[in-house]
Formats: sequence, structure tokens, C-alpha cells
Amino acid sequence: MQQYVAPLWLAGKGFVAGNVQTIWPAVASRVHPDRRNDPVAYQRERWHTPDQDFIDVDRFPAASAREGRPLLVLFHGLEGSSQSHYARAFALWAHAQGWDYAVPHFRGCSGELNLAPRTYYSGDHAEIDWILARLAQEHPGPIVAVGISLGGNMLMRWAQEAGASAAQRVRAAVAVCSPLDLEASAKALSRGLAGRLYTRMFLRTLKDKAMAKLAQHPGLCDVQALQASHDFYTYDNAFTAPVHGFASTEDYWARCSAKPHLRGLKEVPVLLLNARNDPMVPAWSLPTRSEVGPAVTLWQPHEGGHVGFPAGRFPGHVASLPESVGQWLHQHL
Repeated sequence: MQQYVAPLWLAGKGFVAGNVQTIWPAVASRVHPDRRNDPVAYQRERWHTPDQDFIDVDRFPAASAREGRPLLVLFHGLEGSSQSHYARAFALWAHAQGWDYAVPHFRGCSGELNLAPRTYYSGDHAEIDWILARLAQEHPGPIVAVGISLGGNMLMRWAQEAGASAAQRVRAAVAVCSPLDLEASAKALSRGLAGRLYTRMFLRTLKDKAMAKLAQHPGLCDVQALQASHDFYTYDNAFTAPVHGFASTEDYWARCSAKPHLRGLKEVPVLLLNARNDPMVPAWSLPTRSEVGPAVTLWQPHEGGHVGFPAGRFPGHVASLPESVGQWLHQHL
């Protein structure tokens, strides 16, 4: 994947190619070259959290109960779920390897509003730690973790906070197309096509959920500021920051961005995969070799879009992403 090149029918240069390679795989490509885009038949579990809330975890167990089989845990992206195109692609790949697979939903992302006066945010490493600790107790084999976009930044913040103890939870961790510099990505999403397309799409569901959360817990934040928010800066200032204990958007972005702490990643093997034409994560903001620790591998292909990486004949498939990431994970088992 570090040498990824888009198929000729979806190739191009500049911001146009980055957007096409982002949008087309999400809406039109297959999740597997030989299968239809049917939903994955997960087994859902409801976990009750320490703060009297819940999350839903969707599992896709291996076909055989082979002793010592790995578990692949996928943390989805902003407003994603276990049925996102990338989550289904990873599910099918893991199943073909004889691995167990699990997608823990962030609060409010499983189709049902959570109960607590909070939702989820980009740096919630404590939630990741609680989830991985429980999975480690339940699963006797090795565990590897993949975070997509926002989920990848959360996973990296967890690895940074956990330090040496991270190796007790996972053998390796991957962040795919993650906004490791939250300010840089938020600013990219406030301009041009990205602002008109992606930000509008994300804020539509985020603001609906936030209003529902206010109905549950009146006075949680300033409703007028929430309704008036039009980009991630104003939304995070109105809702994410005050609800989750941050002084402001700037405080939230600074404390939750994984990039400033990547040099400290020494214990667990980490792969950071980012396409340089990602319309949501500017190439100039990506970490360089001098900015990461010795345990970090950087894959930064020039093409791929945001969690796109389409392959094959028209209309394409997205199976190359889990295959490449999975091969890297195999090396660390």
C-alpha cells in the first residue's frame, strides 16, 4: 500500500483525484472483488460502561474455534459504524484469515442514542483503554487494532498514554488516514469543496445527535451556538469541547492531536497510513520520519484519497486496503 497507484479509470492529479478516490469507493466500489456489497451479519453485544452508559460491539467470529486465533479490533471513523465500507472490507479479510473480528461503536454510533451526557471525541484514549482491556480479558489469543480516520487518532492517543503497558493489550496498531493534527484537518475541511461537501455531511448528523443529547440533558451546552455552528471549529467550540471537559476548541485540538506525541511510540509496532492526496488530511501536516518514534512505520502513498484506495476493474473494490494492512499486521504476530 505504500506504493499504491490508483487504477487508470480513477487516476488523476491534484484535489480532484483525491476527492474522487475518496467518494467513489465509499458509495460505489465493492468491499470485495468477488462478493456483492451485502451487509456483514455481525453478532451484536451491548456492553455497560463504568459511567452507567452503554456501547454496542459488533463481532464477526472466525468460522472455526482454532486455539490462539488472533482478534482484529477496528475502531471506526467519524460517524462511521460496523457497516461502513472499510469496516465490511476488514471483516471479510479477517474472516478469510480465520481471525475473530470486532467493531466497538463509539457512543451514539450504533443506531441508538447513548444515555450519558457525553458522546465521543477524537482523543478519548480512556474509552479505547477500557474497550481493549475488556477484550484482552475475554480473548485468549493475540489482539491487533486498526483505527480508521478519527478512530486512528484515538488509537494513537491511547498508545501514547498507555506507554509500555500498551504491549499488554495489543501486538500491533494501525491508523489509516487519520487526522493526527486536528487543527490542520479541521482547517482543510473548512475550505472549498471539502467544506461544502464533507463538513456539511458530517455536521448534519453530528448536530442532530447533539440536539437529541440536549433533549436528554437540558443545559448541556449553548443550544444557539450549536445550531449556528457551520464548521468544525464552531461545532467543537459549541459542543465537543464543553461537553467533554475542554476549555475551548483550541484546547481540545491541542490536547487530543496525536502528532505531537508520536516520538514517544516505542513499545508497540505502529503503522501510520496516509495518502498524500487526502482531501481531509493535508499532506503538509503528515508526520515525517524525524517526528515519530522507532516503533512507527510510515506509509504515505501519493494517491488513495481518504480511506479510499480503490483497486481493480470498474467499479472497483476496496479489498486491497485490509489486505495490505493485514499483511503488515501478520508480521507482528
